[in-house]
Amino acid sequence: MPYLTSTRPGTASTDVRTGLGVPGFAHPLLAPAEWNGLGRPGTPLHWVVLDVADGPGVQPDPDCLAAAGRLRNAAVRVLGRLDLAHGLRSFGEVISEAHRYLDWYQVDGFLLDRCPADRAALPEVRRTVGTLRVIHEDAHIVLGHGTHPHRAYAEYADQLVTFSGAWSDYRWSQVAEWTADHPPERFCHFVHGVPGPHLDEALRIARWQGAATIYFTDHLPGLLTGPWESLPGYWDDIVSRIGTGVSE
Repeated sequence: MPYLTSTRPGTASTDVRTGLGVPGFAHPLLAPAEWNGLGRPGTPLHWVVLDVADGPGVQPDPDCLAAAGRLRNAAVRVLGRLDLAHGLRSFGEVISEAHRYLDWYQVDGFLLDRCPADRAALPEVRRTVGTLRVIHEDAHIVLGHGTHPHRAYAEYADQLVTFSGAWSDYRWSQVAEWTADHPPERFCHFVHGVPGPHLDEALRIARWQGAATIYFTDHLPGLLTGPWESLPGYWDDIVSRIGTGVSE
């Protein structure tokens, strides 16, 4: 299969633990079971994204504050979603939203969603990440490219989302060779439309391509909803497989 052509050396080791990065559920009032279930002991979560209203919103939301608080009390890292709109949003807008996330929800870091991937945009992204680390020294920064970016981006973030898309594309995807210079915990894959019978195959692809943070769902994008807004139908299954090391 094509995704085997650039296998990262050493990724078959059981020393690398796969975990879940949740790209962002619907608002807690619309998805209470999803938010309440995340803090269950033993769930292999690396982090959960909080997206209040395409960002932090214009005022504190008590339901989101409570949901984020429950996760932090369960030692789960909460990231605020900052939409870079592929480089179209201003530096000031993004940093202002980051301050609101910190002031209102005490987030542990940020997902810079729709992050540019080309070399030309690197200086502005570097400036943004540098400022985020000034206002939150221990911030966990994830760049949400959704594809393999220029390799220099790896120097400025804790993690890169190098795939975000459909199962029909993921199952034949190839990994960029430069990623072999970094450990699997630096990379994330988000895949929608993964049928339950293909879950094992999807987990194998993630390991072969060297991505230790994953989120797979059987849901598809809708006209008004995103594929990540509710739990996949096989949530308990994937938690069990990852948590017990079956996919290793």
